[in-house]
This record gives sequence, structure tokens and C-alpha cells, in this order.
Amino acid sequence: MNKVILMGRLTRDPEIRYSAGENQTAVARYTLAVDRRFRRQGDEQTADFINCVVFGRGAEFAERYLHQGTKIVATGRIQTGSYTNKDGNRVYTTDVVVEEQEFAESKAAASENAGGGYQQAGAAAPTRPEPTQAAGDGFMNIPDAIEEELPFKC
Repeated sequence: MNKVILMGRLTRDPEIRYSAGENQTAVARYTLAVDRRFRRQGDEQTADFINCVVFGRGAEFAERYLHQGTKIVATGRIQTGSYTNKDGNRVYTTDVVVEEQEFAESKAAASENAGGGYQQAGAAAPTRPEPTQAAGDGFMNIPDAIEEELPFKC
């Protein structure tokens, strides 16, 4: 099985091209910066940069809605290939052929991460109540003397 699931941010706007011929097909290429879970000692790079390609309607979606910094989830498959460059050298490629892509954060969260907080004119910023402000925290108070009757120990 060849299946890839990535979550990351676009490093630049997608590059869009259209195939030649009677039935033109959109082809979008972009690079996702995918954070690594763990950092190896002495390694300064904390993300991998994955080349992605998407065809057809997905490419048209990328052209319209995806921009540098957009956080997305992309699923697809790995495809390898090779070609001979103009110097006569063999170049090997690895791309993720994207079959599905979707936003991984809201528009408001994206604008906050970009440095500006999106807020409607005249609207007050919503505040979250602190757990202590809520009417009851949903837990029962258990007296200290009852510890022996509980079926588990902390």
C-alpha cells in the first residue's frame, strides 16, 4: 500500500501550469514544510520539505485558495521518477501525488499565525471563562476521610 498523509504549511504559492492539447488539465506544484516530531541532537532542521503535485480540480483548488503559509492536510501517494537534465546527468525525483487536500486551520487561526488577528469591526474579542468562573467544575468534592473506600489509589 502506498499512502501518505501530511500536515504542513506551504513554503510558497503553488506553481500552476496547464497541460497542452485539447483537454487542458491543471497541474499544481507546491512544497509543504512538515514539522518533525523529534529533534535529533546537533540537527538544526526541524522540518522536512516535501514536494507535492496535484492534478485537475485539486490543482484548480490550490490555485484559488492555497497560498504561502496556509496550513493543510494532504493525502496521496509517493511517486518516484527520473530524467536526464541538460548537462546529461540523471536526476532522481520523489513527489507526493496529492489525491485530497483540505485546510488544517480556520481562517481566523491562519490570520493570527500570520501576525494579524482577524476580528470583525465593532465586535468584542470573545473571552473564555476560566474553569474557576464556571458554575461548578463538573466534579464532586470527595471528603479526605473517604480515600479508603475508593477502588483505586492515586
